[in-house]
Amino acid sequence: MSASRLRQLKSQILPDNKLTAMAGSPSPLTTHVLNTAMGVPGSNMALSLYQQDPSTNTWNLITTGTTNDDGRCPGLIAKESFTSGVYKMHFETAQYWASLGETCFYPYVEIVFTINDPGQKYHIPLLLSRFSYSTYRGS
Repeated sequence: MSASRLRQLKSQILPDNKLTAMAGSPSPLTTHVLNTAMGVPGSNMALSLYQQDPSTNTWNLITTGTTNDDGRCPGLIAKESFTSGVYKMHFETAQYWASLGETCFYPYVEIVFTINDPGQKYHIPLLLSRFSYSTYRGS
């Protein structure tokens, strides 16, 4: 296949503006929801990211999003905005299970964690079934 044909195919599969966005600075904080009951990614799940104000202990909303087909929510926070402190990810699990025609025991899941070194990358997976969940600090 000729080089010009390969360039043409590449532009149809992944436009240049998408390549530029993907080449940008990735979020230092990522998540991945896995529906372990069904063995599939937890797609189309609403989530919110908060940071705790250390002087008042109130939660300040940073962003909201929805997991993609792979169960991920890219672009949670920009590197410049990522500072030391206590954060919380709030996952709307009842809505997710309802969209699958199911009920669940936990209507939402909140994962609270501390960032001591914002220069590192942090990955917060959520392993989920209708009656349980677990998480850990991933890489």
